[in-house]
Amino acid sequence: MSRAAADSGAPAGERPGPAVPGRRGRPRSAAADSAIIEAVLHLIEDGASIGELSMERIAREAGVGKATVYRRWPGKSALMLDVMRSLDVPGPLLDGTSVRDDLVSLLEFLRRRGLAKRSSALLRTLVSHVRAQPELWAEYHDTVVRARREALLGVLRRGVANGEIRTDQDLETIADLFVGPMLARALLHEWKELPENLPADIVDMVLEGVRQTAPDTTMSDTTTAPDTAAG
Repeated sequence: MSRAAADSGAPAGERPGPAVPGRRGRPRSAAADSAIIEAVLHLIEDGASIGELSMERIAREAGVGKATVYRRWPGKSALMLDVMRSLDVPGPLLDGTSVRDDLVSLLEFLRRRGLAKRSSALLRTLVSHVRAQPELWAEYHDTVVRARREALLGVLRRGVANGEIRTDQDLETIADLFVGPMLARALLHEWKELPENLPADIVDMVLEGVRQTAPDTTMSDTTTAPDTAAG
């Protein structure tokens, strides 16, 4: 099926999207939704900035009418939010038996996402746009990023509870120490590879610094030894 035909209706056997509230006529086409989101991804991959993406340009790339885009999204920010969500995939399953292994799994998930051209390109483009559209990042944070963050904090809380992580430091800061290096590589040095051992290296280095240490049980000897040389 051509992209131009995507707005003609949902394919046979495919559940159509919900009808636009207050509007009669054909239900939303899931194929058209996908074509529009794919058009945005293609344009960003080709180097277009968000500022250069007009709704008209997106419609042309998708092979649909401009009205088709506006029926689904009232503006570009709403569309970009759904584009970001379209790239989201479920996080790793954590077995809960090892704090270190669970942390490595979470960072490996970030590493693999950083290797995906689409995810990296979109994230870099949106970070440059976030100052002009802070509500876009805020909503994405509430719907996607918060869940990722909570998974990481949950592992750290377990590490505190079982004595593996010290209790005198802020867990939010410790979480940043794990995630920060991976994001810095992906955002600031996109031309560099993300080596396979990077997650484990980061986890081991940070855990070494935040590990709970055993209390010092050494007793200082404050007793003056008798002077055996005294006559």
